[in-house]
Amino acid sequence: MREKKGYRHTPAFILLSLLKEDCYGKGIMDKLQNELPSYKTDTAIIYRSLKELEKLECVESYWKTDTLGPAQKWYKITTNGKELLKKYREDIIERKRNFDYFLNLYDELQK
Repeated sequence: MREKKGYRHTPAFILLSLLKEDCYGKGIMDKLQNELPSYKTDTAIIYRSLKELEKLECVESYWKTDTLGPAQKWYKITTNGKELLKKYREDIIERKRNFDYFLNLYDELQK
């Protein structure tokens, strides 16, 4: 079986994380890796996704300068981002139904 990378829904997970609270790119990646142990991604994918989400006006960025060290680019979700997140939710529900069907049928056929 070919190992597949889980990048398809990276924007959905980013938006979900930003719905919870504003964050910077590396912080988003750290949260995803800590909260989703089997989720594999890297900073390049996170930043590429953030750039695309910004183009789509689903996130806005701002610079945070009130901390020690260099300024950090932070992101927050927009109204467009919340709408896109709803669409991702619908897509994930549909995929979950298909996976549930597969798992249930597989288990049934193994008896």
